[in-house]
Amino acid sequence: MRNQRLTHDHLETPYFLIDEQELQSNLNQLEEALQKHWGNSLIGYSFKTNGLPWLLNYFKERGIYAEVVSDDEYELAKKLGYKKEKIIYNGVAKSKETFIEAVKNGCIVNVDSQRELDWLRELDRSSGEIFEVGIRVNFDLERACPNETVMGAEGGRFGFCYENGDLKKAIDTVNELKTISLTGLHLHCSTKTRSLNIYRAISKMACEITQKYSLKLKYVDVGGGFFGGLKDKPQFDEYIEVISSELSKVFNNEDTVLIVEPGTSIVSSPFSFVTSVVDVKQTSANHFATTDGSHININPLKNKGIKFFRVQYKISEDRKLIDKQVISGFTCMEDDRIMVLEDAPQVLVGDQIIYEKVGAYSMSLSPLFIKFFPAVYVEKDGVMMEAREKWTADHYL
Repeated sequence: MRNQRLTHDHLETPYFLIDEQELQSNLNQLEEALQKHWGNSLIGYSFKTNGLPWLLNYFKERGIYAEVVSDDEYELAKKLGYKKEKIIYNGVAKSKETFIEAVKNGCIVNVDSQRELDWLRELDRSSGEIFEVGIRVNFDLERACPNETVMGAEGGRFGFCYENGDLKKAIDTVNELKTISLTGLHLHCSTKTRSLNIYRAISKMACEITQKYSLKLKYVDVGGGFFGGLKDKPQFDEYIEVISSELSKVFNNEDTVLIVEPGTSIVSSPFSFVTSVVDVKQTSANHFATTDGSHININPLKNKGIKFFRVQYKISEDRKLIDKQVISGFTCMEDDRIMVLEDAPQVLVGDQIIYEKVGAYSMSLSPLFIKFFPAVYVEKDGVMMEAREKWTADHYL
């Protein structure tokens, strides 16, 4: 980060802006909820949600673990200086080399596929040490929470299936290995609702599996997927209370670590994206306003509507009301239409449109399409610093 004090008036749009106070507030609320309801817990930040190096360093400096889901993210965590015991290695994109290294180094490694079980067999034959791993659970969450999961009746594709016996086979495989010890369960699931019911069902399943197979676990990892930064949605305190009330029926919080892996709930609300109107025009069909931002910056998958934004009118003058204004992006794609302003004052060149709560997946999924990555700034106590400079052709090359 450059040690340079900046003001909004001096910044060239488009750019991302991080509210550091809100970021810290979100983290504090989660930590307080964990301490209140379970105590023996740890937080792993989901790298995939937003991998901005400034952000990853921010969490590292506060003792948060790195939750990574590929060999590239694993190497990034090491490069940034995360200690080996503070890396959680999940997902199906592990390489054999990094998988074995992570297990040997004492990282929290959750086995997700048959090939990883095969790699454990090789590790078992090559060493006399005892290594610890966890297993990711695949179970029918849709049955427990109808119409709440992402895949619905099609089911999730990660982990070992509980219902068809594959989880039991995976547990048996690990238990048969002389130098491998099963110490954890990972139960992250993708959902549409992010409801409290989801985490109640996940926690109940952790208890059921542990009792059925007589497991002695050091941790239960419930994953992420929480709401965050929205007052009308479940809060961290409610989530952790539900989780702890179920887990406490089987687990002792003195002996079992509760792991949570937040992403969106921590980083979505502190991020804004600031754009400027660069052109307005009237056609026979619509009134268009073109901006120097794009839907690829804030909603690359075009899978959600724009709910949080504000228009900053730069020029004080009377403006007529326009019944429909199509706010568009800079790309040459006709469907780069970000949103529609209805019954609003006419926007003019130089006005700014600021999109709020855009820190989750927006930057991670943004392509290098037509324009390179915009700058990122951090604001705290009215002072702004540059966290990432705007990319140029030199950065790309």
